[in-house]
Amino acid sequence: MTARRTALIVEDESEIADLVKFHLERIGVGATVTRSGRRALELARQSIPDLLVLDLMLPDLDGLEVCRRLKEHDETKLIPVVMLTARGSEADIVAGIEMGADDYVTKPFSPRVLMARLENAMRKRGSPTAEQPSGVLRRLDGRLLIDRARHTLTCCGESITLTITEFELLCVLAKRPGFVRTRDQIIAAVHGPLMVLSQRTIDVHITAIRRKLGPLGSAIETVRGVGYRFCEDAPV
Repeated sequence: MTARRTALIVEDESEIADLVKFHLERIGVGATVTRSGRRALELARQSIPDLLVLDLMLPDLDGLEVCRRLKEHDETKLIPVVMLTARGSEADIVAGIEMGADDYVTKPFSPRVLMARLENAMRKRGSPTAEQPSGVLRRLDGRLLIDRARHTLTCCGESITLTITEFELLCVLAKRPGFVRTRDQIIAAVHGPLMVLSQRTIDVHITAIRRKLGPLGSAIETVRGVGYRFCEDAPV
C-alpha cells in the first residue's frame, strides 16, 4: 500500500491557506497548515513532508530564513519548496531560488497553474530515480561526480548540496557534454513538456549552480541567443 503524500502549508492568510489545502486534499494529499515559520521548522523535522508551500512574509520568521534552515540539514534539505508569495520582483524570485526553492509562484495565482507546479515538485521528490538512470556521471576528469541514484554531487572531493531542480538541471546538461540545450528544452526536460515557466527562472538556477560549483562553474557555458551547454574543455 502506497503511503499518502503529505504537504506542509506555511501561510498566514487563512483564505489562501484553506484554498491551497482544499486543492491538495482533492488530489489525495494530506495537508497541514501553520502560519508560523518557527512552527513550520518543528513540523518539517518531526515528519518530513513531500512538499512545503511557503509564504515569505510570515509574522515570526521570514520564509527565506525558513527555507535556508531547512536546506542546511540533511534530513530536510531535499524537501521540495514552492514559494507562494505576493513579493514578485525579479530580486525576490532570485533570492528565493538561490536560497533553495524549487519553484516560485506569485499572488494572485491561478489554482490550476499552482496545482500543476505543486504536483510537479512532489512527483520529482517521490520518484527520484524513476526518470533518471542509476549510475555516476564523471565529468571534468573526475573532479565532478554526479550520483543520480543517490542524488549526491561531489565537486573536487567536496560534497555540494543542490536543490532538486538544480540537480536535475545539472544532470540534463552534464549528460551530454558539448550539446547545446535551449531554455525551453531544459524546462521540458526538468519540469515536463506541459510546464509553463519563465525562461528567466532557468537563468537564475544556472547562476545558483555555477556559484555552488565554484571554480568548476565555468563548465556550464552560455551560448548567446540559444541556451546553455556543459563543456568538458572549459577552463576551470
